[in-house]
Amino acid sequence: MVLETLNPMHCINSLIPDTMPVATVLILILMCFLFLIWNHEETSSIPGPGYCMGIGPLISHGRFLWMGVGNACNYYNKTYGEFVRVWISGEETFIISKSSSVFHVMKHWNYVSRFGSKLGLQCIGMYENGIIFNNNPAHWKEIRPFFTRALSGPGLVRMIAICVESTIDHLDKLEEVTTELGNINVLNLMRRIMLDTSNKLFLGIPLDEHAIVLKIQNYFDAWQALLLKPDIFFKMSWLCKKYEEAVKDLKGAMEILIEQKRQKLSTVEKLDEHMDFASQLIFAQNRGDLTAENVNQCVLEMMIAAPDTLSVTLFFMLILIAEHPTVEEEMMREIETVMGDRDIQSDDMPNLKIVENFIYESMRYQPVVDLIMRKALQDDVIDGYPVKKGTNIILNIGRMHKLEFFPKPNEFSLENFEKNVPSRYFQPFGFGPRGCVGKFIAMVMMKAILVTLLRRCRVQTMKGRGLNNIQKSNDLSMHPIERQPLLEMVFTPRRYTNKNQSD
Repeated sequence: MVLETLNPMHCINSLIPDTMPVATVLILILMCFLFLIWNHEETSSIPGPGYCMGIGPLISHGRFLWMGVGNACNYYNKTYGEFVRVWISGEETFIISKSSSVFHVMKHWNYVSRFGSKLGLQCIGMYENGIIFNNNPAHWKEIRPFFTRALSGPGLVRMIAICVESTIDHLDKLEEVTTELGNINVLNLMRRIMLDTSNKLFLGIPLDEHAIVLKIQNYFDAWQALLLKPDIFFKMSWLCKKYEEAVKDLKGAMEILIEQKRQKLSTVEKLDEHMDFASQLIFAQNRGDLTAENVNQCVLEMMIAAPDTLSVTLFFMLILIAEHPTVEEEMMREIETVMGDRDIQSDDMPNLKIVENFIYESMRYQPVVDLIMRKALQDDVIDGYPVKKGTNIILNIGRMHKLEFFPKPNEFSLENFEKNVPSRYFQPFGFGPRGCVGKFIAMVMMKAILVTLLRRCRVQTMKGRGLNNIQKSNDLSMHPIERQPLLEMVFTPRRYTNKNQSD
């Protein structure tokens, strides 16, 4: 952009009439020079667009709003390097895609806070609330153990059977996600499976899958649209209205389900040995440890996490399987060798190495969440660059995964994971004190659903087209642009047998 490298003296000269007295010109130039010095940033040596009397911050924030967070980050890293200084809402922001710098941020406690528009996060219920974008470290630490307990231990084992059951159940009623032409709306299918599995493990209340899935999609659109909006946007009620209604719709639906859960708990004679996530939160509220708002937001975030991101991740994986038949053959041979004629079980998980490598390579090559957003809670130095307290940090891990270590960084190839990959070079879930709390259960879910589906169906893309033909948006996360026919797929039943059923 021309404006980002604009010479301020050129701006001044173009605005000065020819008839202006020389003394006035000199005074004006001196004032502008003093203004530039006054606004000079200590970190100005860091690569990135120039400040240019405040024009640079306006343009960089505008680029994020116009292009989307992911596209803007890739633009700045490609243009200026792997450690870049920009501005969001006037706040200094570093975009980092260098593995050593990314590793430093992830492992230190002074980067456990998130950043985003206060008014935007308040609108969607995430400001100092829940776990995903909670930017209050003290409150986040109180909430996180509830998620940790629910997403580990017995929950991991139970989720395998739940995923198998749900996948089979939804494959048996494919007509609900089949178009008039007989093709499968795979994104919708994956979202329904994810919502069903999350509900069975974490909430346990009957719900309308179709209605809730639509509400989750609208909530995510609102979240993505509002996350970095400037404060002035929220003063225009006509612009915010549709997003506020989308948030209200999902929150209202979740509050009804949680109230049904409360009623169920109040009448049950004996509690289950392993209380589910919603039950633990409700009892914590009864003890006075959490507010009703905390409980509702935490359950909402637990219920939207998989339908929002894992469903798209699995969709991309199925496209890649259809696009790479030799990889599919390798996976099927391993599945048959490890499992024979039965469905996947807990003991099979570590033995499905090809399936695991395929999942990792899919997440590397076509990430869904390729950005991690943090805020510096104290002064620091990262790879020689000074970082001031309050600085926003965006870790561009999607770009990092294609810059370092991997032998075929720009190709989809299982060779990229034939050897052990050091953790500093591959972090699809992040790590450290604010790493993704659900990364272990996410791997379990992806393996269980993929294996169950592939044992029963061969997947094909429409007209043989692959991932590169699908239009995508890259904002808060990478999503296919919906309402395009290329998202539909064809499922052909495989012949298989097991102890309970046969085709």
